[in-house]
Amino acid sequence: MLDLAVRRRLGPVLDRLADPLVRVGVTPLALTVVGLVLGLAAATAAAFTWWWAALGLWLVSRLADGLDGPVARRGGRVSAFGGWADLMADFTVYGAFVVGCAIGQPDARVALLVLLATYYVNGSSLLAYSAAADARGVARPDTRTFHFTRSLAEGTETIVVHSLLVLVPSAMAPIAWGFSALVLATIIQRVALARRTLRGRAPRHRETTAAVEWEGQRTAEAAPQPRRAAAQPTPGSPGASARHDR
Repeated sequence: MLDLAVRRRLGPVLDRLADPLVRVGVTPLALTVVGLVLGLAAATAAAFTWWWAALGLWLVSRLADGLDGPVARRGGRVSAFGGWADLMADFTVYGAFVVGCAIGQPDARVALLVLLATYYVNGSSLLAYSAAADARGVARPDTRTFHFTRSLAEGTETIVVHSLLVLVPSAMAPIAWGFSALVLATIIQRVALARRTLRGRAPRHRETTAAVEWEGQRTAEAAPQPRRAAAQPTPGSPGASARHDR
């Protein structure tokens, strides 16, 4: 819901921060790994009820996560693998942080378990829609590797809510319940989007067509070839002379 507006405002700032990192040779994957490690550290701090440490580590981890894309673009290192690694790290950190909060605040475990379940379904719906949309030829909404569609619960909302979980741990359960409802609404949004954009017969995929053509060529080459009749010697040729001599 807020990602587009936040990217427009913070995009130039992140680009300026990315330029010196590119000059000293920092890679996008290194920033992704840093964000992952700091996010797991934040989850660990939450498990030990070190709420302020968890908040600081969480926010710094999200800063590193926000810089890997600009560094990739400014340094000419954009790749599908980088996009995949970034999303994998995000999913890992999101889930680990919720688990850490559940360990640190037992009274909120049920609400956090439900929140984790909605994350699982939401992430599955995102990846499934992205793969199906690629096969269908649906245009991506931006330059990122996956089809990140507009929805109620996006990355910005997740950062804010996770910050609130450790900033106000006494209200962790109602915060988790409320965000679970928002994520559930996002899942419903994506189901409706998939129904609207993916229905109907999908066009034949380019690779599938190439595979069929290649298989047909193999079959044609493997088919037995008709035997050619032996050429008859013409009168006056060396073969004809030899036959008459015998």
